[in-house]
Formats: sequence, C-alpha cells, structure tokens
Amino acid sequence: MTGIRRRRAGMTKGIAVLALSMLLFTGCAELMKVLQTASAVKELTEGDIISGLKEALTVGARNAAGRLASENGYYGDPAVKIPLPEEARVIVENISKIPGGQQLIENVILSINRAAEDAAREVAPIFVNSVMQMTITDGYNILHGTDNAATAYLRNTTQDELYAIYRPRISASTSKEIVSGVSAQESWTTLTDKWNSVANSVAGKIAGFKPVNTDLDDFLTRKALDGVFLKMEGEELKIRKEVSARVTPLLQKVFGTLDQK
Repeated sequence: MTGIRRRRAGMTKGIAVLALSMLLFTGCAELMKVLQTASAVKELTEGDIISGLKEALTVGARNAAGRLASENGYYGDPAVKIPLPEEARVIVENISKIPGGQQLIENVILSINRAAEDAAREVAPIFVNSVMQMTITDGYNILHGTDNAATAYLRNTTQDELYAIYRPRISASTSKEIVSGVSAQESWTTLTDKWNSVANSVAGKIAGFKPVNTDLDDFLTRKALDGVFLKMEGEELKIRKEVSARVTPLLQKVFGTLDQK
C-alpha cells in the first residue's frame, strides 16, 4: 500500500510539475512577446516615428490623389462617383422625358466628376504640406491610433483648403448650360424655390412638407472630398495591414512594431 501511495504521490507531483512547466512556458512566451514589442518600440526614436509617418502619408496621398486625378478616377469608380442630390430627382425625371434628356443629365454628372478629377491633382501637395507640420504628439497618436487615424488627421488639417480648391471647379461645371440655355444650377434653384414656396405655405406645413435648403455646389464639393478621404483611408489601411505596401525600410521599421502587438 505504501508503495502504491508513493507511486500515486509521484504521479501527482509529476503532473503538477508538468502543468507548472506549461504555465511557465506559456507565461514566458507571452512575456517574451511583450518584451519584444517593448524593445522594438523603444528602438524607435521620435524622429523615426515622425519620419515614418511622413513617408506613409506622402506615399498614401500620392497614390490616392493619383487614382482620383486619372481619367474616370471619380466618374468610373462607383465608390466615389459624385451624383446629383436626391432632391434633384424631379429635375432628372422631367428632363429625361425630352429627347436626349437623359444624356444631358449624364453629361452634367460627367462634367462634375471631371472637374473633381482635375481638382484632385492638387490634393497631394496640400496633404504633404500638412504632414510637414506634424508634431511628435500627432505622430505618436496616429501610430497607435485607429486604422484611419492618419486620414482623420489629414481631414482635420486640410479639408478647408481642399474645399476652396474643389468648389470653384464644381461650380463651373454646374453653371454650364444643359438644355434650352439653362444650367444645372439654374434648374436646381428653380426647382428648390418652387418646392420651398409650397413647403412653407400653410397647406405645405399641414401636409408636413420640409423645405429643401441644399446648396448644390456645396453638396457636390463635399461629396468630392468624401471621395478623397475614402481613398486615403484605403491607402493608410494597406500600410498598416499589408507588409508589401511598406515600400521603404523606414516604413517597415515603424509600422512593423504594430505587427508585434
């Protein structure tokens, strides 16, 4: 009996040792992972972080702007193609009833998107100028932020400047005549004025009609800028997630630390 108890005690001790070893091994593996990540981050200087992010944003901006500035960069891409506002449906439906009307509307949309493609040529320099003003705090927050942190930074620092570039081009497109000497902007104004007069009347208010206050050029310009930041967000995600997109050693070093988390 004593021998049996000894063997059982030995087995129990062996199992305990094995379990403890496995726990320690797992703990060590996790600890090593943490230490390796901490070591990699520690090796990055503040200069590395800022320089790496500047490279990433410059590469991403050029890629995004290059795609949008090419022919059909907007018009041929359903994700960023600029439409007329939903409230313009009445215009579209009525003009479409006349011979060639549908093509006239499509020409307006094409013209608007071509204007946006033209404006996109100036996006990259504006992004780069913003990048050059990035602080160390900005860089750290972007590196360790959400997957679109860099894009959010660019939106906050460049949107007004980009708007000032895009809007005149969009406005020039909507001012062109589409039918009977009338432009898209004039048609839009006529449509909304008539609708608003009804919506603001007693009968309109009782019916629950709401005035349409959409500024056509503002709507289209903001749609165009949404396309810019959508493409920039895609480029940022590639650099964060795809090793092959880190086309320089510095990008590999800076964003490689994120892979170890």
